[in-house]
Amino acid sequence: MNLNNLEQFYGKNYKILMTIPIVITILATIFVIGFYIKTGDIIHKDVSLKGGITATVYTENQIDLNEIKNNLNIESDIRKLSDFTTGKQIGFMISVSEITSEELKNKLEQTLNLKLTQENYSVEETGSKLGESFFKQLIIAVILAFILMGIVVFITFRTFVPSIAVILAAFTDIIVPLAIIDLVGMKISAAGIVAFLLIIGYSIDTDILLTTWSIKRTNGGRLFIRMVHSMKTGLTMTLAALVVMLIGLIFSNSVVVKEIFTIILIALVVDVFATYLTNSGILWGYCKKKGIQ
Repeated sequence: MNLNNLEQFYGKNYKILMTIPIVITILATIFVIGFYIKTGDIIHKDVSLKGGITATVYTENQIDLNEIKNNLNIESDIRKLSDFTTGKQIGFMISVSEITSEELKNKLEQTLNLKLTQENYSVEETGSKLGESFFKQLIIAVILAFILMGIVVFITFRTFVPSIAVILAAFTDIIVPLAIIDLVGMKISAAGIVAFLLIIGYSIDTDILLTTWSIKRTNGGRLFIRMVHSMKTGLTMTLAALVVMLIGLIFSNSVVVKEIFTIILIALVVDVFATYLTNSGILWGYCKKKGIQ
């Protein structure tokens, strides 16, 4: 299909195409609201946000994670630790919030049949009030970042419809990954909240690029050609970022890195549809109405 045929197809069907991410965004928003009503939170928090204990045990012995969970008999999150260069197991990390550090240590010693000392065991405690306070501050930071992003967009384009299109795409990039994370039960730490801040920054890059080429750089050929040009650049940026995220997920043993990269990876995929279906559709209709060719 050449560009002329593609342009004709898009001109006839852009309203249908732009509706798909909008419907998904609405469903995701409803899901997150329902999740909040049911749980009182918008995410599954780990101990860094709700308070609790995170212990790290260093051992090369084979670990039965299910046995440890069964012996603890409380909600826990256990992750194996591996050496980056060899992939060999070097221990595990466990997070709990319903017992004391001393009780956890005793149960781990009984389960592992291993004496835990300063050489092979470390523990970090986060108070519930501190975790809750930290969570509120991070959420406020995300909200302020979103508001400031919206102000910058309005100042840049000084037109309502293109600015709203950019903000809508950014909202989609946040709410849809949030719904997916809640759906799969992924626990989020402070690092995960930071990932959403990064998403806001990345999201508007592709959207501002598309909007600039659509309504400002009118000397770059007809509208569809300009949009395709911006899409090529934007998809190249997205593909490069996706490759980086995948490499990090495959080769990194850091729990924090994996959490951040997973969230950003989901958001990058969502951003492709939010930008090049919804945002482009809004811009297409706006430019046609204003006579921007």
